[in-house]
Amino acid sequence: MEERRQYTRLKIPLPVRLETMSLDRKKVLDLKTRDISYSGTFITTLTSFPDRTLFILDFTIPSDNLEEFNDIESLMGCTGSLVRSTPHGIAIQFDKECQIESLKSL
Repeated sequence: MEERRQYTRLKIPLPVRLETMSLDRKKVLDLKTRDISYSGTFITTLTSFPDRTLFILDFTIPSDNLEEFNDIESLMGCTGSLVRSTPHGIAIQFDKECQIESLKSL
């Protein structure tokens, strides 16, 4: 099967606080990423969400300051939307202003 992704994914379990931006029912979960790229992330979870759910994501960068994230001051308050759901988790596409520039060239 041919790879269709435009950007390389970094397979790393980053802690992330995921908050829905829904007006009717707000949900906050502490989860981990399975992988992350310039334009999005896959988060492991058994919780399901409706398509196009909007999220606020607060990532925690490990204290050993991974080389790939050395130019990032903060990954707090990133926004994105659900683009795919599987039994193992959800794929979130970052909004344009939240794309991680240092991961673009991987």
